[in-house]
Amino acid sequence: MSRVGNRILTIPSGVTLENNQNLITIKGPKGELKKQFSTLISINVENDKLTTIRANEEKHTKQLHGTTNSLLAGMIKGVSEGFSKKLLIKGVGYKAALVGNQIEIHAGYSHSHKIAIPAGIKLEIAKPTEIVVTGIDKQQVGEFAAIIRKVRKPNVYSGKGIMYDDEIIRRKEGKAASK
Repeated sequence: MSRVGNRILTIPSGVTLENNQNLITIKGPKGELKKQFSTLISINVENDKLTTIRANEEKHTKQLHGTTNSLLAGMIKGVSEGFSKKLLIKGVGYKAALVGNQIEIHAGYSHSHKIAIPAGIKLEIAKPTEIVVTGIDKQQVGEFAAIIRKVRKPNVYSGKGIMYDDEIIRRKEGKAASK
């Protein structure tokens, strides 16, 4: 029994949902998201309550049931509140800057890395060492934050690199420290 799939989602005020043969369009104050879902899951909307019902008890259908409900919850939250990821840059001379529609990252290499910012993503750089990635699509925000982090992953010995704000880096002692 899928507990996540049986969850009843509340649609907040200001958010509209259209269902056209499981092509779901959700519009809200932050924007609009569309996604095609499997026909094995029926999506019902009544009195600002959204429910998902599976067609049969097969394993694949049960897996889709919880996934569909979770994706719909993320879409509703995205168009009403939005998602954000905060990245921190640590290291001498490590910094980031916006250059047009690109982010330029200096992370200890001989050259800087320029990454194009995709549509639907906003970047805020309050300090050269803090990046905030925001958007309405949870998957897109997380993926772009991971691309930025991949430029220079955090080093467990020196603590330098690009890391998430809530990420805990377990430091290791070097060879010289053990003597």
